[in-house]
Amino acid sequence: FNVGDEVELRITDKTDLGFKAIINGVDEGLLYHNEIFEPLETGNIKRGYIKQIREDGKIDVTLQQQGYGHVEEIKHSILEKVKANNGFLKLGDKSSPEEIYSQLKISKKAFKKAIGALYKERYLVVRDNEIRLFDRQGE
Repeated sequence: FNVGDEVELRITDKTDLGFKAIINGVDEGLLYHNEIFEPLETGNIKRGYIKQIREDGKIDVTLQQQGYGHVEEIKHSILEKVKANNGFLKLGDKSSPEEIYSQLKISKKAFKKAIGALYKERYLVVRDNEIRLFDRQGE
C-alpha cells in the first residue's frame, strides 16, 4: 500500500483508539475515533484511504480522502445543502465544531476549508454564524 491509496475497509472491532478494519481483505488498519464522522458498526464495508504506514508496519486509515480532494467533495455537499435550505445555512466561521458536525457530519477544519473555497469562487457569502448563496444578480 501507499499513502493516499483508495481501499475497501471492513470494520471489525471497536477499540479505545477507534475501529480496526481489514484493508482490501488482506491487512489490518486502524481508524481513529477523532477522524470518524459517521456511525460505524462491526461488519460495515466502507471506502477508505491509507493515511499513514508507520515504521512498525502498522497502517492508519481514514474514511476521508486526504488533501484537496476531500475539500472538493465537501464543497459540493455544502453547496447542495445551502441550495436546498433556501440559499441559507445557520453555520459560519464562528460555529462550534459540534454544530457543524450535527448538521453536516464533517469536522470544523474541513468545513472552513470548503466554505473558504466557495467564498473565493463567489458561490457563498460567509458570516460568523451563517452562510448564504452569493447574490449574482448585482453583478
